[in-house]
Amino acid sequence: MALLVPKRVKYRKAFRGKRGGIATRNNTIAFGSYALKAEEAGWINSRQIEAARRAMTKFTQRGGRIWIRIFPDKPVTKHPAEARMGSGKGDVIGYVAVVKPGTVIFEMGAVAEDIAKEAIRLAAHKLALKTRFVAKES
Repeated sequence: MALLVPKRVKYRKAFRGKRGGIATRNNTIAFGSYALKAEEAGWINSRQIEAARRAMTKFTQRGGRIWIRIFPDKPVTKHPAEARMGSGKGDVIGYVAVVKPGTVIFEMGAVAEDIAKEAIRLAAHKLALKTRFVAKES
């Protein structure tokens, strides 16, 4: 299982940040014909992205093309269980992608619409956000 993580991280720990506003970039279909678009703001971790990708790939029986349009580059830290308060920020436990409403998460191409719709529906179940299926306007 090859999870998406940054190759190198210069500043190991990051602030949690604000999640306001709508996506102004990465909000249109660029590669495929069909896409999964976020309806709400949130974080998607590398495990969720991988699970969704696997669901799509398995359903299409490795046909068509899949593009992952988000990358988990934000480190998330956590203190170990039963640790006392204080003593600095916790260790990095994983990476998340910050997603705003309107962000295209996955794209699909070279498949029929009904197959793409079902594959994207299966992928959406793996994510902890409200999403919707969109098709490219011709």
